[in-house]
Amino acid sequence: MELTFIKILLIIGAGMAAGFINVLAGGGSLITLPVLIFLGLPSALANGTNRIALMVQSISAVTNFRNKGYFNYKLSIFLALPAILGSIIGSQLAISIPDKIFNLILAFVMIIMLILILWQPGKRFKQKEEEPWSNTKKFLSLVAFFFVGLYGGFIQGGVGIIIIVALSVVSGMSLVEINSMKAMVIGIYMFFSLLVFILNGQVNWLAGLLLAIGNSAGAWLGSSFAVEKGDKWIRVVLTVVIIVLAGRLLLITLI
Repeated sequence: MELTFIKILLIIGAGMAAGFINVLAGGGSLITLPVLIFLGLPSALANGTNRIALMVQSISAVTNFRNKGYFNYKLSIFLALPAILGSIIGSQLAISIPDKIFNLILAFVMIIMLILILWQPGKRFKQKEEEPWSNTKKFLSLVAFFFVGLYGGFIQGGVGIIIIVALSVVSGMSLVEINSMKAMVIGIYMFFSLLVFILNGQVNWLAGLLLAIGNSAGAWLGSSFAVEKGDKWIRVVLTVVIIVLAGRLLLITLI
């Protein structure tokens, strides 16, 4: 893909939109990934390129939570181990399947994740007192996070919602603690997932860095935005954008 001035602006703009949305609602990759595909990148290359921005975002989030003292290294690493295995398998799968099949899956996943983002399942679980993790909970968590990594390696968009729901069910941690663990787990398995795409030559570094710049700027704008007003507004915009992008993906895939 030749990066013209217009394409550079579109990539940075998509990154800004994703960063902004990730702060207020989540699911920014559901915008950046199809945009990269529409700009001419094959699905696997778009998927790998998108992970450059995601890796930068994860490092920033982990650093921020660590500085604020919200961290559980042992449990985060424990949950990240099965996620690493899942992400490697998911990444290899994303690279190996044909573009049309991937785009079709992505379009349907976008709609499903949009429903989850609007429903906000993580907020529907009442916080309970935190209890020591039994062996049963540990086993179920290992299984759950293998599939978290599998999905994250394959598409990634909206995986944070899945992690929040999973940890809300099995633990009594606060949402802040859950988000800090989410950031570290994603950061760890994202490294290995990105490595799979790099080794297979499925990363456009320039586009990825431009996306990361836009993502960082969007996250800063989102964090500065009035959350109470912005949360309602951004969900309306996110709904329209995802429906349009998913519809176009289905159109170009099925025709």
